Amino acid sequence: QVQLVESGGGLVQAGGSLRLSCVASGNILSINVMGWYRQAPGKQRELVAAMTSAGTTNYADSVKGRFTISRDNAKNTVYLEMNSLKPEDTAVYYCNVKQIFSTYWGQGTQVTVSS
Repeated sequence: QVQLVESGGGLVQAGGSLRLSCVASGNILSINVMGWYRQAPGKQRELVAAMTSAGTTNYADSVKGRFTISRDNAKNTVYLEMNSLKPEDTAVYYCNVKQIFSTYWGQGTQVTVSS
């Protein structure tokens, strides 16, 4: 089992910035991918950004150039730096970790961007 604890969400004005953090603990060996998803009210959960253990990144088109994902493998932590936030970025953001046979989710952290 892997436990994920997220932090860093909150309320911010459009154009502002937030930094999300997610710390993994437990059976953290062989974590392949760490990433972030989000779910807005009435919408499906969608990938925001992900990073493999080799450092390869993948971003949703809607956040490219504004969001940056990074990992600190020594701290088992993944970060999401969010800049130039827009009201449409408002959602619950979930940390996600993938191992070979398992996927884990954090409890979610609310990000609200006011116009």
